[in-house]
Amino acid sequence: MAKEQKTLLLVDGSSYLYRAFHAMPSLTNSKGMPTGAAYGICNMLRRILAQRTPDYMAVVFDAKGKTFRDDMFAEYKATRAPMPDDLRAQIEPIHQLVDAMGIPRLMVPGVEADDVIGTLACEATALGVHTIMSTSDKDMAQLVDEHVIMANTMDGSSLDIAGVEGKFGVPPNRIVDYLALIGDTSDNVPGVPKVGPKTAVKWLAEYGTLDAVIAHADEIKGKVGESLREHLAQIPLSRDLVTIRCNVPLDVTVDSLVVGVADSSRLRELFALLEFKTWLSEVLADDDVAPSAASVEAHYETVFDEAALERWLQRLDDVALFAFDTQTTSLNYMRAEIVGVSFAVAAGEAAYVPLAHSYAGALTQLDRDAVLARLKPLLEDPRRAKVGQNLKYDMSVLARYGITLAGARFDTMLESYVLDSTATRHDMDSLALKYLSHKTIHFEDVAGKGKKQLRFDEVPIEQAGPYAAEDADITLRLHQVLWPKIRKQERLHELFRDLEMPLVPVLSKIERTGVKVDARLLAQQSAEIFDRLAELQQQAYEEAGQPFNLGSPKQLQAILFDKLQLPVISKTKTGQPSTDESVLHELAHDHALPHLLLEHRALSKLRSTYLDALPLCIDADSGRVHTSYHQAVASTGRLSSSDPNLQNIPVRRAEGRRVRQAFIAEHGCCLLSADYSQIELRIMAHLSADAGLLAAFRAGEDVHRATAAEVFGVSVDEVSADQRRNAKAINFGLIYGMSAFGLGRQLGIGRSEAQRYVERYFERYPGVKEYMDRTRVQAHETGFVETVFGRRLYLPEINASNGQRRQAAERTAINAPMQGTAADIIKRAMLAVNDWLQEADLDAKVIMQVHDELVLEVTAEDVEEVRVEVARIMSAAAKLDVALVVDTGVGANWDEAH
Repeated sequence: MAKEQKTLLLVDGSSYLYRAFHAMPSLTNSKGMPTGAAYGICNMLRRILAQRTPDYMAVVFDAKGKTFRDDMFAEYKATRAPMPDDLRAQIEPIHQLVDAMGIPRLMVPGVEADDVIGTLACEATALGVHTIMSTSDKDMAQLVDEHVIMANTMDGSSLDIAGVEGKFGVPPNRIVDYLALIGDTSDNVPGVPKVGPKTAVKWLAEYGTLDAVIAHADEIKGKVGESLREHLAQIPLSRDLVTIRCNVPLDVTVDSLVVGVADSSRLRELFALLEFKTWLSEVLADDDVAPSAASVEAHYETVFDEAALERWLQRLDDVALFAFDTQTTSLNYMRAEIVGVSFAVAAGEAAYVPLAHSYAGALTQLDRDAVLARLKPLLEDPRRAKVGQNLKYDMSVLARYGITLAGARFDTMLESYVLDSTATRHDMDSLALKYLSHKTIHFEDVAGKGKKQLRFDEVPIEQAGPYAAEDADITLRLHQVLWPKIRKQERLHELFRDLEMPLVPVLSKIERTGVKVDARLLAQQSAEIFDRLAELQQQAYEEAGQPFNLGSPKQLQAILFDKLQLPVISKTKTGQPSTDESVLHELAHDHALPHLLLEHRALSKLRSTYLDALPLCIDADSGRVHTSYHQAVASTGRLSSSDPNLQNIPVRRAEGRRVRQAFIAEHGCCLLSADYSQIELRIMAHLSADAGLLAAFRAGEDVHRATAAEVFGVSVDEVSADQRRNAKAINFGLIYGMSAFGLGRQLGIGRSEAQRYVERYFERYPGVKEYMDRTRVQAHETGFVETVFGRRLYLPEINASNGQRRQAAERTAINAPMQGTAADIIKRAMLAVNDWLQEADLDAKVIMQVHDELVLEVTAEDVEEVRVEVARIMSAAAKLDVALVVDTGVGANWDEAH
């Protein structure tokens, strides 16, 4: 039986560096470090190793410094642009990744990667080893023979002798002659001017070799023949430059280039640094070794009897801090039932107490009510410090069992968020990967996925125990990593201690209180909009001249651009005319059908998202809607809400404002709305210290009217409605970093006119321009901006080479301090209002927080006192250079109050 031929795989790392850099999107990690090329190279190597099992392998890179070709020709590669900074920054991590994967890496000073590959390929041939050159460099085709092929890993193609001739028109042994004639613009190899690939192939086919072409130069006619004769003297140099050397002295031999065992520890570090989370998770899953120095050996216990419970209760009582977690039947805190509880007292030491697992054959469990009664004094003791992950949820669930969680000092989700809101997602699995290099047991691992996913009470205790105990253990270990980082930064420490953590019980209470919603009114509004949608559909049919599916992009394309011949504003990624909202808005200025489509889309969304969905959110027991407020989602510090989302009700439309009419007060009560007036503009005045803006606010002027007077050069009394509208667009547009182009589109004016508005604005308010310029510079230097209260927003792409990404980060840098400060202020106000309501003997409670507004439900007899005091408290929530103004309103429903 014939012996199978061995193979050598040589990867041209230098060739792939640039290809990966330009092929991948402008990826960065959370600290702004570019990672796209590293991802591309690593992905390619992983794919190679998954598809091939070569006997020998190496990745070859160009070494730093000059090569012998620079000595031969001073202009060699002189026309190449310098390596982009974003690529240069990735070279060292790429080298480290190759090493950590166990792949031999070669870099030989004085020669190029091509020469190293050529030398090894020749040595391999002499040893009877078949060589695969993984490269996209056409120069390498000269090395192809019956023992050597080229393989382009990026596109999966390969070239043998026939393949080279098919691609270039000449066989491999004529590639050097071919390249010497046509030259190489990327390497600045001269070649013969006017000689392109077709001419070179023709000459070599006719005369056989480059030497023969030179010998017959006098016979070649035309301009190209003249050029050949004029440049005969430089052809030998070109040939020498493109010839790959196959005799480079090397410190390695082919049989030494064996792929070793990957260094999983180093790969973990690199994948964590570069934030390649999927690969990090794979390494952790495949690794039997303790994942990192932060890891410890886990000792988890599942508690089934009173003696074990007593022992753990004593341990909880003895420690200064313990981690606590609940396992439940639902993510809905109003419906969730406790299935078990877990706690950790030290890294690696945790327990799970199953209380209500219901699957057939469940092991004997302790009584839930009895265990919770034993835990109640400990959980309600404010002196016993607890840490959790998203403790607000546990707090709300425990409240259903009559337990008021106190002593909630730390929340790892919020610790991560305060430390860096943009660094990662703040769920436990992501945090464990990032900070502990630990792959947690996922819920899907024990409960399954999709329609067959089990509730936690249906999960066997044998699987549930380690999962639940690990939750508590990882929470404690995360706190031990995150908390020292926060304590090092005084302002972040204060932000966490004095704002974010105290807000947790306040939000829990607001969520559990909920808001009453009139389902019948929403059903009535839904029916009215249903009829209006039918009218709009019929009008659209008439405009189009035929029925069609208003929700089908393909049919819209045919109607708008084929039949009606409307102008194509932009195209999709597949080259089709776009029908997205921005396109329809542009077309709606001059055409009726796009306007009808926009109206239909807006009303359809309002109906499905709110009118039909809100009644389904009404809790059967409370009769109220209970949203979930999220502290760790919006990067600026603003709260967001879900299930349902109360932040995005489209109040600019009359139909959207009518939705607020369905948010009603209980019998005998009314709703009180307290809303900060123009808070972000006031913060802009404070941050910029612009004399004009400060004066306008201090004088109590209409700031938009004052701006219009300044920009348009008229008195305040002479400002027209259009001028005020334009000034308002400028004021808010600048806050959000809007360009003159964007402002022009919003106002329906030309870019040059909009630019004049902006320039005039900055002339009148120079402090604003100085603030924006100063903020951009600071952001570029530090990589982050701060709110008035020290909340940091990191900007990973502030120094990106991609202009669009960099400019977007600059716009964020300008806006984030204002939006973040506004978020901090409303949170401070919520805490102060809550403290006052707890002390006051009044029947009032906060039921919603939306943007810059608090909504309270108050009895009619107390409403005036509450209105005055809440406005005062909110106005005093921060001391800025301009006063905070709070608008209040009272009504039977939210629309009336607002």
